[in-house]
Amino acid sequence: MVAPPRRTWHGPLTACAMAMAVLAVVSGIGLVVDERTVLGEGVWLKPLKFATSFALYAITLAWMISAVERWRRTLWWLGTVAVAVFVLPEISAITFQAVRGVRSHFNLATTLDKSVFMVMGGAAYLGWALTLALGVFLVFQRRTDRAMAWAIPLGVAISLAGMSVGYLMTAPTPDQAHALASGIKLATIGAHTVGALDGGAGMPLTGWSSGAGDLRVAHFVGLHALQVLPLIALWVRRVPLVIVAAFGYAGLTGLLLWQAQRGQALVHPDGTTLLVAGGLVAAVAVAVAVAVVVLRRPGGAPARAAGGFLGARGGAALGGTGQ
Repeated sequence: MVAPPRRTWHGPLTACAMAMAVLAVVSGIGLVVDERTVLGEGVWLKPLKFATSFALYAITLAWMISAVERWRRTLWWLGTVAVAVFVLPEISAITFQAVRGVRSHFNLATTLDKSVFMVMGGAAYLGWALTLALGVFLVFQRRTDRAMAWAIPLGVAISLAGMSVGYLMTAPTPDQAHALASGIKLATIGAHTVGALDGGAGMPLTGWSSGAGDLRVAHFVGLHALQVLPLIALWVRRVPLVIVAAFGYAGLTGLLLWQAQRGQALVHPDGTTLLVAGGLVAAVAVAVAVAVVVLRRPGGAPARAAGGFLGARGGAALGGTGQ
């Protein structure tokens, strides 16, 4: 009998997660001792948020890769490349600008600022492509846990959609587009706030706009489906409930994006937003109730079944999650 392969965590991703945790702590200290601000926020707030997010991203993938049986070497290299060309360049650029006390995103004020922002943009595109590639190889793994086999591809898909929201922020705002059409050279192109200028009143800790729409909300929520859905799968252990959770989570991400694009702050939803949110909650509640009834019937879907994603030939492997 052939012994199963020994489970080892992906070294570069694990080391990356640890380094990001250290940077998050350093950035937190920086917020306390460094009084400099950029657009009304402490200069170390952005490195803190990105370091935390990258730590969770890296440890999640390290955990997932540790449980695979197929394409282990390919996944190891993809994870290593993700650290080298995605995480490290982007967090380095953000931290570099924080040290200088200037804005990192959308900053074209000088040749240096423009170059740093281009590095960040290139890293983001590579990160999206590498996450997709990792997701594809993680999906087609043999696994008996069907709930997790569904959680991985759905989580990756929603996470990629959340990543894509970031690209909307790089487009010129209407005022910026008008200025560019008039031949004016701008120091800033792109924004995360809709309906106001970046740097207005913000929510505690996150800094999300409290007076206008903010695309970062949907970006954040969608991005972390990579962790949330596997955690739900570990909890509920049932495929129908995982699927309902995924569609509910995708609906929430879409709702937050729609709200922001209408120039509406997260904390000040209008009647239309509340009505749609209520409809989403009701739809999810009904779907959960139906799934529970089906599962309680004789012959209902078991927690575990032979095979993986969409049958015996598929399946996504996961040793855990962490973002």
